[in-house]
This record gives sequence, structure tokens and C-alpha cells, in this order.
Amino acid sequence: MNREKREAIFARLREAIPEPTTELEYETPFQLLIAVILSAQATDVSVNKGTRTLFAEAPTPEAMVRLGVAGISGHIRHIGLFNSKAKNVLATCERLLSDHSGAVPRDRKALEALPGVGRKTANVVLNTAFGEPTLAVDTHIFRLANRIPLAKGKTVRAVEDGLLKHIPKAYLQDAHHLLILHGRYVCTARKPRCGACVLFDLCEFKGRFAAAEAAAED
Repeated sequence: MNREKREAIFARLREAIPEPTTELEYETPFQLLIAVILSAQATDVSVNKGTRTLFAEAPTPEAMVRLGVAGISGHIRHIGLFNSKAKNVLATCERLLSDHSGAVPRDRKALEALPGVGRKTANVVLNTAFGEPTLAVDTHIFRLANRIPLAKGKTVRAVEDGLLKHIPKAYLQDAHHLLILHGRYVCTARKPRCGACVLFDLCEFKGRFAAAEAAAED
């Protein structure tokens, strides 16, 4: 895929999604960090359901530590792996207080040193909370990168490196959310809505014609 086509793809995505942002609910970088930790193998809807009450009771690391594992778990029992996530949230809050004066660090190495925080979570926080031009490759982005294809790769890191290399700089800040939202609502895994896709004529996915015809017959 050449540079001109990639430019056109992101121009159309930006037009279709003029305000790309996370669907996780948060008010501070700390709350975003906790929400992203909880979102592993869970939907944003389920995370928001838990964090609405969790953040109301514990909006800061200090308040979260006072809740303890049992208190945190009480808000997130409907989320998968809630017990281990509660332990990671508590440990992360303790580390933020002991090592960073309660603030979320704007540094990849420091973020990834926090319990329950890997490269993907760090990328989300750096991009969404601090405006860094990076992106986290989740299942949606991995699928789109290989399907369209914007950056083919067999591993998450290979796709991330390819996207950072090939996405036009003007769109790099918003690319993370543009791709996630497009993948979540249009370029879905099992039944992509190719007939309603603004990228139909630019996409190189071989199954797009069949998918569009199948959708039209439903």
C-alpha cells in the first residue's frame, strides 16, 4: 500500500470519526490508567459500569489504597479476572505513591514497571492522557492492520512498529482511536460491514465484495 492511499484512508476515517477518543470513562490520568488495567479481556461497557462507582468512592491512589483488594473487588466483580485485577490496581496505587508522589509517570519505562501494566496499557496512557503520538495494538487494530492492510505482521509488536512507520504523521496522534472505533463498529471480526465502509474502494481486503453482498441480502 502506497503513501497516497494511506493518506486517503486516514483522511476518510477522520471525516467519519471527527472526535476520536476512548470510550472508557475517566477524569484524570490516574483514572484512565486504572480503567485500562481493568479493560484487559473485558469490554469498555463492563469497565465503565465498575469504574463509575469505584472512582466515585476512590478517585485517587490514596483513596484506592484505603479500599484495599476487597473494597476494589466489590466494584468490579462483573469484570473477568476481577480478583487479580484488584490486586494489580492496589499494587499499582502503592507504587504510584511510593515512587511517583501519586502521579502517573509520563514515561514508558516507568509505566511498564507498574503492576498489571504492559506495553499496550502504557501506549494507551501515553497517547490518551499525555498526547504522545503512539498507539496500542489491540485485537481491532491488529485485525485492521493486516486486513486493509496498513501494516502486516504476525505479532502485535511487528504491527505496532509497522503502523508507527507508515501512518502519516498528521494522523498519528488520532490513529489509535480512529482504528479502534472503525474496527469496533464497521470492520468487525466476523461480519465486517463492508457495504457501509468509507474505505471500501481503498481497502485491499479480498473478502470485501462478498461481505458487502452478504450484508445486502440480510
